[in-house]
Amino acid sequence: MSLTSPPILQFKSLSLSTPFLRGGASSIVRLPKTFSTATPSPLPPTPTFLPVIRAMKSMQGRVTCSSHDETVTVQVVRLAPHPKYKRRVRMKKKYQAHDPLNKFSVGDVVQLEKIRPISKLKTFLAVLVPSRGGPKAKDSESLEFGLPLESQQPES
Repeated sequence: MSLTSPPILQFKSLSLSTPFLRGGASSIVRLPKTFSTATPSPLPPTPTFLPVIRAMKSMQGRVTCSSHDETVTVQVVRLAPHPKYKRRVRMKKKYQAHDPLNKFSVGDVVQLEKIRPISKLKTFLAVLVPSRGGPKAKDSESLEFGLPLESQQPES
């Protein structure tokens, strides 16, 4: 080719080989023949009661401050591996939690449940956690059959 020929003639010998540039058939989306927008398909029946999906684990912590109105500060302790030494260390973080009845005091163990944001820092609700060594049912073995044990019968 000579340098004096027009620039368009230089590219006549090139051909476009990609299907994208040629408008290949692989880029066309075809709908099935039975698809119709005029007749909506019947929806499956929805159950009347749907269980609440709890994707987030609730956290437990100890109340460290309860001087604010309807707000408690809860310190949550978790074990996490140290990034450099790979040893599990205690990581502490404080959260603001909503306490609508002002029933928690410093030292109470509470459970934090995620709720809608109430303020800039409050997105948790504080719920009382039952103690592990709580009171048990009295004489559950004797009530199993509905009869008192021989040792519990009055002497006559």
